[in-house]
Amino acid sequence: MATRVLVVDDSGFFRRRVKEILEEDPMLTVVGDAANGQEAIDKALELKPDVITMDIEMPVMNGIKATQKIMETIPTPIVMFSSLTTEGAKATLDALEAGALDFLPKRFEDISQDREEAKKLLCKRVLAIAQKKHALRKIAPVATSTIVAKTSPVTVAKRTDVKIKKSGGIDLVAIGTSTGGPLALQNVLVNLPADFSKPIVMIQHMPATFTPAFAKRLDQLCKISVKEAADGDQLKPGLALLAPGGKQMLVEGRAGNAVVRIIDSEPSLTYKPSVDITFRSVNNVFPAKTLAIVLTGMGADGREGARVLKAQGSEIWAQDEESCVVYGMPAAIVDAGLADNILDIHDVAQAIVKRI
Repeated sequence: MATRVLVVDDSGFFRRRVKEILEEDPMLTVVGDAANGQEAIDKALELKPDVITMDIEMPVMNGIKATQKIMETIPTPIVMFSSLTTEGAKATLDALEAGALDFLPKRFEDISQDREEAKKLLCKRVLAIAQKKHALRKIAPVATSTIVAKTSPVTVAKRTDVKIKKSGGIDLVAIGTSTGGPLALQNVLVNLPADFSKPIVMIQHMPATFTPAFAKRLDQLCKISVKEAADGDQLKPGLALLAPGGKQMLVEGRAGNAVVRIIDSEPSLTYKPSVDITFRSVNNVFPAKTLAIVLTGMGADGREGARVLKAQGSEIWAQDEESCVVYGMPAAIVDAGLADNILDIHDVAQAIVKRI
């Protein structure tokens, strides 16, 4: 049976365009459309689609409020269409916190310069997100309606005790993620203590206009410090550096005096930033001393970098399938036999603290 899609946008032209693209895929069928957030709620209740594509800026009710209402009344996987601007980034992050699982650029040229490839990626993402319909409550976003001060307490989910399979020194935590990553990273970082004693580097597949806003938001929410990495930034205890979108982040120097280098990416590379590239560079500075964690995401970025780290004695963790938005990148780690631990996203912070 084809996956049933509800298309929401205030532009009739854009709705028709999305419908035409989606219905080129035999596994997708558009069962309805809506021109504003209130119509989206009504149609979601009436049609019970498997997945919804949602615009942000609309009359009557915007996409963020509509997403929140839909998640409260009839939880449905939602993909947001976003403009690649600073304001678009902030609004998209708000939508993800409201319950949307993923976002795509509204200009299809920003998905891929190849028109046919852009269409395929759109369909692929919609299909992947639709698979999470029955797991939405388990991957609900961390509540962030109130920004916490860095001195205020952070509530860690009370879960069963996490078993750690390895021992030995860890000098760096490196985290790679893609689809579903913003909330996964947030879930991990907000639950780390202010006195966390190791540096962190993070690679999230995200456009260049999004990473500054995302890093700033994480810094406001977390007790540790978070910033978008700049060339020459030192790795420091309790500081998480987020790779800037559209660039590649390398780690250079030596343990205890390491820095990040931000370089232009080769046009031929699919991922900018790339988890593999950063993981490989990390291995040159922290061989056998890295805890590398691969979270939710489409594709296999991170697998080859993790293979290099593992060969030198570093430790590799992967997010479990149940709590992933897309079980692609972690699956690549697990299927390659590289995972030392496979964890629910709600256990990762607790496990990191225990391991360190």
